[in-house]
Amino acid sequence: MDRVIEPARRLRGTVAVAGDKSISHRAAILNALAEGDAEVRNFLPGEDCRSTLAVLRALGVQSSLGEEDGAPLLRISGRGLDGLREPAAVLDCGNSGTTMRLLCGVLAGQPFHSVLDGDASLRARPMRRIVEPLRQMGARVDGRDDGALAPLAVRGGGLHGVRYRLPVASAQTKSAILLAALFADAETVVEEPQPTRDHSERMLAAMGAQIGREGPAIRLTPGARLTPLSMRIPNDISAAAFWMVAAAIHPDAELRLTGVGVNPTRSGIIDVLRQMGADLAIEEEREVGGEPVADIVVRSSRLSGVEVGGAVIPRLIDEVPALAVAAAFAEGTTVVRDAQELRVKESDRIATVASQLAAMGAVISEHDDGIVIEGARRLRGARVASHGDHRLAMALAVAALSADGQTRLSDAEVVAISYPDFWSCLQRLSSTDGGG
Repeated sequence: MDRVIEPARRLRGTVAVAGDKSISHRAAILNALAEGDAEVRNFLPGEDCRSTLAVLRALGVQSSLGEEDGAPLLRISGRGLDGLREPAAVLDCGNSGTTMRLLCGVLAGQPFHSVLDGDASLRARPMRRIVEPLRQMGARVDGRDDGALAPLAVRGGGLHGVRYRLPVASAQTKSAILLAALFADAETVVEEPQPTRDHSERMLAAMGAQIGREGPAIRLTPGARLTPLSMRIPNDISAAAFWMVAAAIHPDAELRLTGVGVNPTRSGIIDVLRQMGADLAIEEEREVGGEPVADIVVRSSRLSGVEVGGAVIPRLIDEVPALAVAAAFAEGTTVVRDAQELRVKESDRIATVASQLAAMGAVISEHDDGIVIEGARRLRGARVASHGDHRLAMALAVAALSADGQTRLSDAEVVAISYPDFWSCLQRLSSTDGGG
């Protein structure tokens, strides 16, 4: 479905973005392995998280996703570490790499056979990064190209503790190994080359797992039963990033983003936008469900180009499409490097971000591990495509709000994967009365 986006005369309002996608996945999976019932408020009702719930139901986990006081509420009944049942059919992960990778870790510890599959995009995404460590732990995992690609067939059980150093910084790989480690016969140690989002570790600790960090190493000792964790999911910083950029690049903007998760392993976008000169304030800092949250206020800003790479990349990998839009409006050159992981997301985000922003007039070039953007160019409305990538769709929409002329975006509804209310929020914030 195409969507037409007009330039916004101004951007004003308060935004409560959707619940954090990464934390929502983990809250569902870990509570499914706990012994008892939990209520998870502000659970993201996007398509990816619904895929996780559907797979868990096929494994015997009862859950219901509804609303309470106008906000999403997940009720879920855990079956314990030993209570999952063998599925009767192939487990459909849809478009969700998190669903496939994390649940492959869980299934590696189960004494039965299962098959994980997904859509065409997911079948093209790399899976060897989880298959190799799970095989080292004793699971039998196979797939296309010797386990490099889905579908993945898993016959689990009989796992051994291992010491594994991640070749690439990846929170999903780390989490898959830690989930499998719950079922191993001895301690598992995962070493990270760079820190990645730590939602799994925080949640496991809160639920009673024997887990701790020593420098770059996370240690998990099996044997503890998991206690259900009722919580409220913080609002998603990856979703908030689009509004941060929208306000920073627009000449007449002030947006307040409420209750956003500001976990330091995820807040790289805040650091980089501030480095670029964004008028960005952090207010009302607090803790929700063991996660730091805050309100973020962003106003029209004069941005400058920066160089981004190294340790900050895992802290903003999902926000690079939004960052590229900010760079197109900034004075000077922005260089993003060490981001080759973007090649294997829902789309090849290096290629698609470069091609679609170029269609709007940005001067942008792609490299093996990143992009270079020559900023201070006035973008123009154009016909652009999401390439089935929810984050690219939102990045292009934000660029269109500050472009000259009308933009037409194809396959716009793909934003429902992570942010079902994105378009209604955009309409409200960019309306002539300034939103509310």
